Amino acid sequence: MLAQNVANADTPNYHPVELVEPNPQGSGGLAPLQLARDAPGQIGGLTDTSTFPGRHQQFEVRPAGNAVTLEDEMMKVAANQMDYQTAAQLYTHSLSLIKLAADKG
Repeated sequence: MLAQNVANADTPNYHPVELVEPNPQGSGGLAPLQLARDAPGQIGGLTDTSTFPGRHQQFEVRPAGNAVTLEDEMMKVAANQMDYQTAAQLYTHSLSLIKLAADKG
């Protein structure tokens, strides 16, 4: 999707395509957990999660109607690449630990 957005950066009337974050509460998932308190003086935590600032979709639309911002798309590509490299390193490390355990057994 990121490559599609970058490829259509000059296409008139094109709006970037975004992935929708999964919402487990809306799809029959688990209910939010509440913190347990054993004494009345303990802090109970947040009950309303809507107070956290979220990422708002704001697209700058050019006169041709295109709303792709290359800087934003490149930042997303870089973040995606870093996440992939981190996951790959974790899997490689886990595999080496399993091999080490198998050799010791």
